[in-house]
Amino acid sequence: MSQLFSPLKLRDLTIPNRIFLSPMCQYSSPDGTPNNWHLIHLGTRAVGGAGLILSEATAVSPRGRISPDDLGLWADEQVKPFSELVRFIKDRGCIAGVQLAHAGRKASVDAPWRGGKPLERSERGWEPCAPSSIPFATTHPVPQELTRADLERIEEDFSQAAIRALKAGFQIAEVHAAHGYLLHQFLSPLSNQRSDEYGGTLDNRMRFPLRIAQAVRKIWPEKLPVFVRISATDWVEGGWDLDQAIIFSEKLSSQGIDLIDCSSGGLVADAIIPAGPGFQVPFAESIRQATGIKTAAVGLITEPEQAEQIISAGRADAVLLGRELLRNPYWPMQAARQLGADIRWPSQYERAKI
Repeated sequence: MSQLFSPLKLRDLTIPNRIFLSPMCQYSSPDGTPNNWHLIHLGTRAVGGAGLILSEATAVSPRGRISPDDLGLWADEQVKPFSELVRFIKDRGCIAGVQLAHAGRKASVDAPWRGGKPLERSERGWEPCAPSSIPFATTHPVPQELTRADLERIEEDFSQAAIRALKAGFQIAEVHAAHGYLLHQFLSPLSNQRSDEYGGTLDNRMRFPLRIAQAVRKIWPEKLPVFVRISATDWVEGGWDLDQAIIFSEKLSSQGIDLIDCSSGGLVADAIIPAGPGFQVPFAESIRQATGIKTAAVGLITEPEQAEQIISAGRADAVLLGRELLRNPYWPMQAARQLGADIRWPSQYERAKI
C-alpha cells in the first residue's frame, strides 16, 4: 500500500493523503481578496487530488503584504470571497488551509515578473518594518524598527486574521515564520539586533514568533491543527541554523503546534543555497527525529517514487509540492497510478482513470 496516499490524522481532522500544495504567492489581487484567478489556481489543484490545499501567504495587515497585490485577511469584507473558494476546495474532498503572514522588511515590492523591485509610495508602495533597522539588501529601504506597541498590534492582527479564516471555513492555519519574512527576521541574529527582550539570546529571538504561534493556536479550535512554516537555516555563517530550528520546533510543539513545514533560506539576498532534488528533506527528518513533532518536507520533490520514499522511510509525514504542481496540477492522480494507489477521481474525469 502506498504510504504517500495514506491518510494523515491531525487532531480531529483527517487529510486524505500526504501531498500538500505548497503556499505560492500569485501577486494577483489588487484588493486582497481572492478572485477567479485564485479559484482556478487553487481549485484545479484540488481537482487534481492534493490532500491539502494551502493558500498563498495571506497578509494579516496591509503593511504585512509582500506586494500590493497579495491576498489578505485584514478586513471582514474579505471573508466572503475566501469562503466561496474554501467551499469549492472542500467539495472536491480536500482540506483547505490558510497561511497567515507578515512580510516585515521584505514588504512593498513589485511582482517577480516585473523585477520584484522595492516600490515607492507613488507606485503603491509603503514603508516596511522589521525587528531592527536593517534592510534586506542594499537596494532595499531601511525598515522602521518595531516598537513594543507595534508588536502588540501585529499580534492582534494575526489573531483577527485567524478569526476571519475560521469564518471563511479554513480547517488548518499555518503561521509563516520562514523565507526571511517578519517572524523569521526575529529568529535570525543577522536581522534581529535588538537590545530588548526580543533580541540577543536565542530565547529572546524566539519570543515574538512563539507569541504569534500561541496567539493563533489560542484562536484556532482545539479539534483543528495549526502548522508553522520555518526556514531551517539561513545558509549563511552566523545566522539561523538547524540546531536553533530544532529548539524552536520543540517550543512550538509544547505550545500545541501540530506540524512543522520545513523550508530554508530567504533571509538574505546573497545566500548560496545548494539546491537539488529533495535538498531540504534532511531538515524535516532531523526535526522529526529530534522532537517527535510531525513535519512536512518541501523543495524539488518531483517524482512519485521520491515522494513515496520520503514518507515510507519516515523522513517526513507529508510532502509539499510547489513548482511541480504549477507544471502539473494533476500530479497526484498520475502519481497514484504510478504507485498503484486507488484514489478518488472526480466523477467527471473517471473515464481517464484506467
